[in-house]
Amino acid sequence: MTPLNIRQLSVKGRIAPFDACVSPGQLVHLIGPNGAGKSSLLLRLAGLINGGGSISLGNKPFSAMTAQELSLYRACLIQQDLPDLLIPVFSYLGFFIPKGALPDAVDAAIHTLSKRLYLSDKLTRPINQLSGGEWQRVRLASIFLQLWPTLNPAGKLLILDEPATSLDIVQQIALDRLIEEMCAHGILVISSSHELNHTLHHANEVWMIKKGQMVMRGQCKEIMQIHQLNHLFDVRFHWGNNDTDNLRYSLT
Repeated sequence: MTPLNIRQLSVKGRIAPFDACVSPGQLVHLIGPNGAGKSSLLLRLAGLINGGGSISLGNKPFSAMTAQELSLYRACLIQQDLPDLLIPVFSYLGFFIPKGALPDAVDAAIHTLSKRLYLSDKLTRPINQLSGGEWQRVRLASIFLQLWPTLNPAGKLLILDEPATSLDIVQQIALDRLIEEMCAHGILVISSSHELNHTLHHANEVWMIKKGQMVMRGQCKEIMQIHQLNHLFDVRFHWGNNDTDNLRYSLT
């Protein structure tokens, strides 16, 4: 299994250098205040902006890959407004089909993702007629399609910037299950998160970011401690009273 190796990764003026080595199949959540640098870090990890340091999958540095080769190994969801596109949803999804994927497998994958993300009745709708939540789910379907195991067994890294934006609770559960399945296939998922209770119960590893600095990173339950959260957000937290789950916490 191929780990993600990060060496002195930085973005000038936004992210201070840091090192990390992350195993396949993990779900990593980035947490921190707005403006801390989470989106910049994800863009740098995806190879979409320049900066210092290096990123590699095993012995393969991203810098040595062509854009086409990189798209085989990683997919990314970045923040993006609804574009004024007249093409239907199914045509948009077609841009993300891995090269060489068999037509029957593609049809099956699109059917599965459309059903699970509640898009089956939206496939013929023009992109510019979608609601914000529908557009978010189309974008999620596209990046899952890019790394879908039956279409692209080479997929290794999924990067998500605020993936639950505009999703209702049912849709977020569907997203969580898809992420779990990608991790089960050995794909590393790195995602920003604003919902700390969700992070507490889903993430394997947590990276705390504040003012462009990697404050702390490690296993979820080691990192998600009251005193560390207080320091990160400059807000006082406490554990919530819940008979079935005493790990939840809330603001005071």
